Amino acid sequence: MRRFLVITLFLASLATPLALLARAQRPVPKRAVERITRQVRHEILMLPYYNVFDNITYKVQGYNVTLMGAVTQPVLKKQAANVVKGIEGVEKVDNQIEVLPLSNMDDQLRLRLYHAIYGFAPLEKYALSVIKPIRIIVKNGHVVLEGVVDSEGDKNLVTIRANGVPDVFSVTNNLRVVKP
Repeated sequence: MRRFLVITLFLASLATPLALLARAQRPVPKRAVERITRQVRHEILMLPYYNVFDNITYKVQGYNVTLMGAVTQPVLKKQAANVVKGIEGVEKVDNQIEVLPLSNMDDQLRLRLYHAIYGFAPLEKYALSVIKPIRIIVKNGHVVLEGVVDSEGDKNLVTIRANGVPDVFSVTNNLRVVKP
């Protein structure tokens, strides 16, 4: 009886890792990945503190999601991971989001950059959408522009406007041109 109990417990301890291994080896349906991708995007955009000065990107690999980017508030990093963990089918979330350092100078620079870009008449069309397509990331006076614009001319204009703001040390323009 004792030998039977030991063997049963041993086999039970193997069952969980074997089940996980079997699930990891089976192919993930393309529809499942597409659904998870759509839901991750939706959940991130619906975060209450997510704004133009934050940029969260993600990568979906099967049932695993990796979160990347930079945010201005630590609570946003935690909220992003929590909402993604709650999506049906997501098994693991790797949260690599960087929390930008607190800085009054950077905060003032963010506002000046916002007005220089979104307040400039030729670029005002980008200010009309609720979710701003141009993300302004500022870290220790260095600016990274993320997002999308309609033309190469708009991309160059955003760079010129950002470089014209006082106290900007450097501007990296990662904007992508996407035809509407």
